[in-house]
Amino acid sequence: MLMASGLNFGVFRSLPHMLGISIGFVLMSIILGLGLVQLLESSPRVHQTLKVASTVYMLWLAWKVANTSSPKQKHEGARPLSFLQAAAFQWVNPKAWAMATTALTVYSPAGDLSSILLVSAIFGCVNLPTITFWAILGQNFRRVLSNPRNLRVFNNAMALLLVASLWPILKA
Repeated sequence: MLMASGLNFGVFRSLPHMLGISIGFVLMSIILGLGLVQLLESSPRVHQTLKVASTVYMLWLAWKVANTSSPKQKHEGARPLSFLQAAAFQWVNPKAWAMATTALTVYSPAGDLSSILLVSAIFGCVNLPTITFWAILGQNFRRVLSNPRNLRVFNNAMALLLVASLWPILKA
């Protein structure tokens, strides 16, 4: 998503998107560590509903990625995700849930605030530089992807990879 945002809008205009992901993920991991994970594990219906909603949303995102137009074709009103949209996305992103719950389960005893904050802070320190790389990569791919055929191949490959990332969620 950030590579597409960097491609279509540039790194500077994608900053709210990047910060929303980074800060939203840190806040989500703190909230999960403070007890939401245990609540979800005790309620299979809520867990299944979250899995279905996340899968549907990720499939919709894959469709959007596959149908993204060339950065030269400016659509009226097109803009990158806002800070709040990107932060809220973390709550329906199955990959974010998997990373946060795994790290908190392995590295943070239940309810230990200092270890929850440490795990979340490490995520924040690693996340922002990593996602910035994707936005920069997208911005630098503009020349290559300005060719409609290259863009179509790239978008379809990215959409398929996004769908493939759902495999661990669907098989569980």
